[in-house]
Amino acid sequence: MTYDYIIIGAGSAGSILAARLSQDPKTRVLLLEAGGSDRSFWFDIPAGYARNYFNPETNWMYSTEPEAGMAGRKIYTPRGKVQGGSGSINAMIWVRGQRQDFDDWKAAGNPGWGYDDVLPWFRKLEQHPAGETEWHGASGPVGITPMKGQTHPICDHFLQAARELDLPLSDDFNGADFEGAGIYETNIARGKRQSSSKTYLTPALKRPNLTLRLRAEVTRILIDDTGRATGVELQTPDGPEQLSAAREVILSAGAVGSPKLLMLSGIGDPEELARHGIALRAALPAVGQGLQDHLCASYYYRSTLPTLNDELRPWWGKLRAGMRYLLARSGPLALSVNQAGGFFRTASAVDAPNIQLYFNPMSYRIPPSVKAKLEPEPYPGFLLAFNACRPQSRGRISLASADPRAAPLIRPNYLATERDQREVIEASRLIRRFMQAPALKAITVEEVSPGLQTASDSEMLDYLREQGGSIYHLCGSCTMGPDPSRAVVDAELRVHGIRGLRVADASVFPNITSGNINAPVMMLAEKAAAMISASAR
Repeated sequence: MTYDYIIIGAGSAGSILAARLSQDPKTRVLLLEAGGSDRSFWFDIPAGYARNYFNPETNWMYSTEPEAGMAGRKIYTPRGKVQGGSGSINAMIWVRGQRQDFDDWKAAGNPGWGYDDVLPWFRKLEQHPAGETEWHGASGPVGITPMKGQTHPICDHFLQAARELDLPLSDDFNGADFEGAGIYETNIARGKRQSSSKTYLTPALKRPNLTLRLRAEVTRILIDDTGRATGVELQTPDGPEQLSAAREVILSAGAVGSPKLLMLSGIGDPEELARHGIALRAALPAVGQGLQDHLCASYYYRSTLPTLNDELRPWWGKLRAGMRYLLARSGPLALSVNQAGGFFRTASAVDAPNIQLYFNPMSYRIPPSVKAKLEPEPYPGFLLAFNACRPQSRGRISLASADPRAAPLIRPNYLATERDQREVIEASRLIRRFMQAPALKAITVEEVSPGLQTASDSEMLDYLREQGGSIYHLCGSCTMGPDPSRAVVDAELRVHGIRGLRVADASVFPNITSGNINAPVMMLAEKAAAMISASAR
């Protein structure tokens, strides 16, 4: 069967692309998703992401290869395998990033991607309670909740600590003042997750010209002898199936899935493809290269005050929180656990904030086993976590084999540069500085982990190597740029050397953005849909 557009991946980007391109009733759009439906209650409730953290039905549950910079450990790397993609299983922090992030995209040879260029597309996404302003939109599909006034009271101590340290405060990280301490915004509305699947795709599926196929894993993009993408090959229970695209194939499988599928289709580094016996269709050595991620570490504290640990650890506390959510769509289950935080400068900062902090009114540890659950610590506690905003280290995605069912090899190459190592130490000292502020010192019994015995630079760096992990912001593995020897797509997101094929997801980021990347991915999809529609006209 032939469609005008075939979109691979119903994640944060693919859901928006399908909804926007199908607005033209004459355009036939097919959206393919390897996972299942997101109609479950657990994809509506914001706290439901804890249930999907180790769920192979909704999560690819990848791990990196052993990382030299992380004490030789494999780092867990969850990716959404469900309608809505990773946007259906993330923690919903709504941060765009700072001006410099996008101005650097433009400076890398990508006209139309500077901050002033992308701001209207960010605004177009939003249904913001502030209304139509210079910074926000009010008529978009994605409901936004600024958590100010709803957060746990202990978050006020974090904000007061910033004042005591003479650090700036930000009333809106997505407004005029990116730098400083504040309360995060979330893509939550009326107590429900506002993924692009829920807000864009689900309403659009009523259109007869939009088809969604679930549990449909694409194994190859079909390319004819003229160098044009003509469709896709799927693996079905009845065997392989081929579908045709009259206009374009759009790849939105994410920072892991998109480079994998390009390589399986013969697009990539000739030497790597030859190793796996894959026929070369386009020599693009940058496919899979340039991978970036935010690396984080958490510092754990025992509190003199009650925290969400006290509310959500006992069974009766869970029951009470559940009833509160069901009856009023309120309480801790209606919010993100990442409530306060901000963006700060350390000594390594050049001209912009370089460290992001998360202040969580609950302390929990990542379980060592996939059979375990995310549970609060058994004491009143909170945690402070950090990541560098713009790490220098870059890694790669590569093929394990030519078998489409084989997980790709993920090598982020964490802490590969001296500056990245230095920023980790500076961020650790920033946390310790916060904890010495009177507002936090007064409510702290002890630093549970790593403990004050971890004091030297080398000890702080070792703590991150041994206990830190990904914060799940993988991007940059099919980077956007004008030079086919160093980039995969151009500024219109068209794959160099292949007609009728684009990539539109986090993999095209020329550099990682400062903060959580779900909002930038959605912005990119809105802008991409407009470019694709304009090209068709």
